[in-house]
Amino acid sequence: MAGVIRQTRIILQMIKFEHTVFALPFAVMSAVFAAGGMPAWGTLGWILVAMVGARSCAMAFNRLADAGFDADNPRTATRAIPAGLITSKAVAVFTLISAGLLVLAAWRLNRLALMLSPVALVTIMGYSYSKRFTSFAHVWLGLSLAIAPVGAWIAVLGRFDVLPLLLGLAVLLWVAGFDIIYACQDVDFDTGRRLHSIPARLGIGRSLILSAVLHVLMLGVLVAVPSLAVASGITLGIPYRLALIAVATLLTYEHAIVRPSDLSRVNAAFFTMNGVISLVLMAACVVDVLFW
Repeated sequence: MAGVIRQTRIILQMIKFEHTVFALPFAVMSAVFAAGGMPAWGTLGWILVAMVGARSCAMAFNRLADAGFDADNPRTATRAIPAGLITSKAVAVFTLISAGLLVLAAWRLNRLALMLSPVALVTIMGYSYSKRFTSFAHVWLGLSLAIAPVGAWIAVLGRFDVLPLLLGLAVLLWVAGFDIIYACQDVDFDTGRRLHSIPARLGIGRSLILSAVLHVLMLGVLVAVPSLAVASGITLGIPYRLALIAVATLLTYEHAIVRPSDLSRVNAAFFTMNGVISLVLMAACVVDVLFW
């Protein structure tokens, strides 16, 4: 038992479990919109299980798929699999269990969620191979996380709608933008190994400009959300608008601290800023819908 606990701890550290915070707030936000208030606790609980299962599956599978590349890249050589801290078999078992959690949660939610769970799994796991054949891997990652608000809406109402698709588009643009920043660290390695990425294709300078454009578009989508929310009976007021100002400020700072000649603060931009952005938006939407 102690060995299983130790291996699980290593895997959770390896997949950076705490970074579930990136997409989870958007799922909560969408669920609150769909319910027009706080969803039933059972529904919200299964949404959280689905989110944790999906991201854990995707990240663990990514570490399996990229183990060979990670071993050759000085930046990633200390990750658990290439460093010999965990076996590929153990990570594979964890991946299957995580995928099972997503399917179980979808089954407990509703029929449409269950029917779409294989599509979600193919999308999030397929991302791990996208850098082998397309520079749009960042967009694929964005699409993988964009499933969160759409899936949460389906979990509550059992149908598609325009509002969660708009939230999903915002997530796609946001994630693709910050993943381009993150990928700048590996431009030399990706070029040398013939892996595809926007920085490897365009160079760091133009890639950072493209990242900024994607984030401006994300803000434009978020500005449009209140208009569509009204059609769903949701009024977003001052808290949401203050959150938009905060998000714009954080994104501006994120781009200000990363320059083509200085990538030393990429992790601060990638992890800290983006975690705060998603939490700020979620908090504003919850306050707006429940209390304002």
